[in-house]
Amino acid sequence: MPANIRKIIVQVDETRIEMGRSVSPPARKALAMAVIENPFAGQYTENLDALIAIGEELGALLGQRCVEALGIEPGQAHSYGKAAIVGEAGELEHAAAILHPKLGAPLRIAVEKGAALVPSSKKRGGLGTAIDVPLGHKDAAFVRSHFDAMEARVADAPRANEIVVAVVVTDSGRPLPRVGGLQVHEIQGKDGLR
Repeated sequence: MPANIRKIIVQVDETRIEMGRSVSPPARKALAMAVIENPFAGQYTENLDALIAIGEELGALLGQRCVEALGIEPGQAHSYGKAAIVGEAGELEHAAAILHPKLGAPLRIAVEKGAALVPSSKKRGGLGTAIDVPLGHKDAAFVRSHFDAMEARVADAPRANEIVVAVVVTDSGRPLPRVGGLQVHEIQGKDGLR
């Protein structure tokens, strides 16, 4: 069953100045969100395969939309993250079904490689509920300069029978990072950690 998408929202956050200092090139994050119908709203269902398939579909769609919004080649992506907000007639397990089993593989294709885990968050909420999409470097979890987040919110979603699914991709780390740790040029990208 393909996702029944009511709307898609794409936005880019571009930081050019931080603490009075120029950020060059600017630090950019792209957020792509899909507001979808929850096929299991209002009912308990043991088999959540339909939501798992929707997660796979949205991993590709939203990942590609983020890369396109940044105007970069897939291999130029630095960080990624995912999140979902389930409307009140749904349950957290619906978000887990979308986010965890299969969303990651097509997202990794969209950003080329992606050896590291895709950070995630989920919650239940009503119209206009915000969620922070956690971010980490796509190839090495220990790159501190890329520990970040981006807020996702849709003014008219999720309705009770909907789920907001969000993916964020960046083309850099935080503006002016200086807390040490593994540097981007030191990434091996073999185990997803270093």
